[in-house]
Amino acid sequence: MPAAGAAPSGERTVLATRVDGTITPVVEGHLEDGLRRAEAGDHAALLVELDTPGGLLESTRGIVRAFLNARVPVIVHVSPSGARAASAGAYITMAAHVAAMAPGTHIGASTPVSGQGEEASEKVVNDSAAFAVSIAEQRGRNTGFAEDMVREGTSVSDRAALRQNVVDLVEPSRRAVLDAADGRRVEVGSEDRRREVVLRTAGARVVEYDLGFFGELRQMLASPELAYLFLSIGTLAVIYELASPGMGFGGVIGAIALLLGFTALSVLPFNVAGLFLILLAAALFAGEVFTPGIGAFAGGGTVALVFAGIFLFRGETEVDPAVLWPTALVVGAGSLIAGRLAWRARRGPPATGEEALLGREVVVSRAEGDRGQVLLD
Repeated sequence: MPAAGAAPSGERTVLATRVDGTITPVVEGHLEDGLRRAEAGDHAALLVELDTPGGLLESTRGIVRAFLNARVPVIVHVSPSGARAASAGAYITMAAHVAAMAPGTHIGASTPVSGQGEEASEKVVNDSAAFAVSIAEQRGRNTGFAEDMVREGTSVSDRAALRQNVVDLVEPSRRAVLDAADGRRVEVGSEDRRREVVLRTAGARVVEYDLGFFGELRQMLASPELAYLFLSIGTLAVIYELASPGMGFGGVIGAIALLLGFTALSVLPFNVAGLFLILLAAALFAGEVFTPGIGAFAGGGTVALVFAGIFLFRGETEVDPAVLWPTALVVGAGSLIAGRLAWRARRGPPATGEEALLGREVVVSRAEGDRGQVLLD
């Protein structure tokens, strides 16, 4: 992740980062780190260029909390044209000290849903509506829209958002936003250490701060379906490699899949109980591979893997049943097949080594005492 150093004395700078895609714990950590760097580097503001369909509510709450208590001004610009600040993105945009949108963008549609797109309970909707209204009150924005975007799924265009006091600016570019924000007075800091500052962003040099390669990789892997898939397939591949050693391809593929799976878990809210169920499933699949029978171990492992997918993640994060069931069934069937192949390999005649030559007929081409050379059919 590239460092964003302190600005030279007297030079005005703005730290800028871009957020595209789903709001995840990776994005939350990145923006929190951006705030720390903006403050430590004495930057005039943190500029977040945003285009998101939404994301995890817990991660959104963390970002909003960081923005509302930020000791450096935060500017969110929904851009470029065609971008959106939907669902979680609307909360984040409204929490900024200066909220801006590019022409041709929209904001809202923040009705909470479950991880599988189902309607949330009334309790969750009420809580989310109160959260949105509190953000609007804190930043002096339209509380009616804040509530409607949660309860009714209201979404508005950039011009409508400006007219309704949802955002502060409609500007086409980064430079235009920084020039328009210049001179605005905003309050920064936590409630007990609030102070007013005047934005000095016109003509400021922009310092880029992005996720970097590993951050992008973690963001890509921040999917419960991918985590479950990698852990399941990786487990089966490693077990098969141990039961029937070959060229090592299965082991290598399995190890890579497990590494990717655990990397995904590191950025998602998971339950230890779900992880233990995956280990139980792995043990049962290993039993099927090493001691193949009527498939009892494979069946038990499949059931354990299904429950692992159900209990692996906390809160709104969950594995899509369209991924969970096929994965568990394929891995269970794979353990059955692997067990049979390993059993045949162990019972069959040796294919390599001295044992493979015993009993074979050969043609002696050259003999010298007790040593010689033979031709094998």
